[in-house]
Amino acid sequence: MIRRSLSAVLAIACAGPVYAAPDGQQTLFNFVRPADVVQVTTQDATLPQANAEQTAEGEVLRRVIFNPVEKPSLRLTPQSGVWDWSADSAMTLRVQSAMDWALTLYVQIQSSDGKTLNSRIDLPAGPAQTLIVPLQASSPLSQGMRVGPPMPWTYEGQHVLLANTEGELNPAQVSSVTVSMSRPDVAQSVLIEKFGVQEGDGVQKAAYTHLLDGYGQYTRGKWPEKINNDDQLKALAGKEQTQLKAWLKERPAQDKYGGLLKGPTFEAKGFFRTEKRNERWYLVTPEGHPFYSLGVNAVTADDSQTYVEGRETMFSSLPGDDDPLATFYGKGNDHRDTGASKDRHFDQGRTFDFYGANLQRTYGVFDTQHWADHTLQRLQAWGFNTIGNWSEPALENPDVSSQSHVPYTLPLSIVGDYVSISTGHDWWGGMPDPFDPRFAMATERAVAIAARDHRDDPYLIGYFADNELAWAAPGDDPHDRYALAYGTLKLTTDVPAKRAFLKQLRDKYRNQEGLSKAWGIDLPAWELMEDPGFEPPLPSPEHPEIENDFKYFQRVFAETYFKTISDALKWHAPNHLLLGGRFGVSTPEAIEACAKFCDVLSFNLYTPKPQDGMDFAKLRVLDKPVLVSEFHFGSRDRGPFWGGAMEVAREEDRGPAYSNFLKSALAEPSIVGVHWFQYLDQPATGRMLDGENGHLGLVGITDVPYQGFVEAVRKANGQVSEVIGKAQ
Repeated sequence: MIRRSLSAVLAIACAGPVYAAPDGQQTLFNFVRPADVVQVTTQDATLPQANAEQTAEGEVLRRVIFNPVEKPSLRLTPQSGVWDWSADSAMTLRVQSAMDWALTLYVQIQSSDGKTLNSRIDLPAGPAQTLIVPLQASSPLSQGMRVGPPMPWTYEGQHVLLANTEGELNPAQVSSVTVSMSRPDVAQSVLIEKFGVQEGDGVQKAAYTHLLDGYGQYTRGKWPEKINNDDQLKALAGKEQTQLKAWLKERPAQDKYGGLLKGPTFEAKGFFRTEKRNERWYLVTPEGHPFYSLGVNAVTADDSQTYVEGRETMFSSLPGDDDPLATFYGKGNDHRDTGASKDRHFDQGRTFDFYGANLQRTYGVFDTQHWADHTLQRLQAWGFNTIGNWSEPALENPDVSSQSHVPYTLPLSIVGDYVSISTGHDWWGGMPDPFDPRFAMATERAVAIAARDHRDDPYLIGYFADNELAWAAPGDDPHDRYALAYGTLKLTTDVPAKRAFLKQLRDKYRNQEGLSKAWGIDLPAWELMEDPGFEPPLPSPEHPEIENDFKYFQRVFAETYFKTISDALKWHAPNHLLLGGRFGVSTPEAIEACAKFCDVLSFNLYTPKPQDGMDFAKLRVLDKPVLVSEFHFGSRDRGPFWGGAMEVAREEDRGPAYSNFLKSALAEPSIVGVHWFQYLDQPATGRMLDGENGHLGLVGITDVPYQGFVEAVRKANGQVSEVIGKAQ
């Protein structure tokens, strides 16, 4: 480690005074004209030149080289004492990537009491930026959305890069600022100049002001499908209709359910079912033809609202209460204690539906049935054949003309006052306790309601048990793998799952002496396990029964869960498939139980191809068909700020990524379909449920399709008839 004052080694030395910039920024130290006010420490990083460098834009900055090691860093500390930044809102640094590519920097601000504030900085290639690091924990969630607007952006003539921060800081006792990289592959250079602080939060507020125009589009971006006026919307709608009619004529020969007439034939049994032939699994239509489910989730015109109350300044144009579009205002409340809602603000109050307003602008009226007919046309023209989860009921309406009728799936929404168990992840809530009799009652009620209007509908493929339950915590250590067992043993004995677990252990070991020996612990009394907060030992090779007991409990738990749902469905909807649990995180015990009681295994896989998300060699042992119930590819260049769970660099990359995913899925004989998430882009300022704001859609907030993407999707979907049609 090298510790020195820059003024001792740089040729251009000047004890210049600290000054306040016009925008409220105060320079504490200048790397180009350094003064003896800051100590600079480098670790595995160097400041190689005695002279500063002039950039292509005419700025003068100084180079820092981060070497290819674990964590090269540059650390700034006061010459004496600490910095008092209690009157300031943010730390600032003028910085530029000296490479031809973007760099990732990490900034840590520490106070003398050990508190730290951390930030990850995605520094783009190009001109210098003024990096602004708020001195309080801040993130887009505090503004009601998952991801904030693109950075950098131009503010008062400066390129500004506003960072997100995590942690806690005592701003009156700031002891150090560290800028680092994480394991660079090769030496990376950064150019820096002024380091300082900023008063007030004007920049932070400006970053989130007037983000959306009257159409719900991002105001600071440009892209081909962006709408400027109502006439443009209407013209595009007319042009699209002509194109859809031509595409619909090019679909492969199929039965009325979308089953391929070219290819193997099966026995017609009147409802969708599964069958394995020549080592390949198939979904089979009611008429006995192979059906590869190409689905789209969340095909709805009524799920694009965003909260406006309390953050009206984000919107440059909202309709007045006497405006005809005021009908698209609403009310909501998504304030709940789940992982998906953690730290999110602006999650209740008045909402506005830009998508609905844009439909009215285009067609003169918001008509659900007209929208449904047009949307079904679109999906079939683009090569889809399934309406996925959480979609508009009008799309499933038997009154829709038969040529537009499309098979669909339904979710089971099991809600009740049964006990839930935390696994530490709990994105959508805790795990339902299947040993609780109230869970069986809630399941019976949910299945009865879901089946009431669909019992004899041959277009219904089947039901999903739930979605992305917290079967485990995301991670690799034993606490994550066996989070369900750990979470259960921490609870009180009035929780049915804990009583079931304790009974399992007592039946096996009889007393505390047997358990103590098997687990390698000293348990003086069995009653100590009944106490809330009991923490079992970690699995170990010396005591294999710990892991065996955890696995057994989690297997019984999962089998009880899926059997409860399966039994209810067999009674209320015996003609339809149970399509599995849409696993996000899972355990082998949960997957095996699902295979035992469900007709299909379903996984939400946000990976480049299905095989990157699951070990299909292991799944084949279970001998069950597999449905990819969610996948997508998003980017950040079409308005919404988040690139989705599987992000690509540009819009132009989404089509090839889709094609590659589907090609890989067709190469796996157990996969019987893939469902895209989702039909529409999410609102740029965040959807109501959890603030997600991704460019994930086939269609934008203006109801304008992404033409290049849907053409690529349509071409890719044509692979299905070629592959399935050749199979016998």
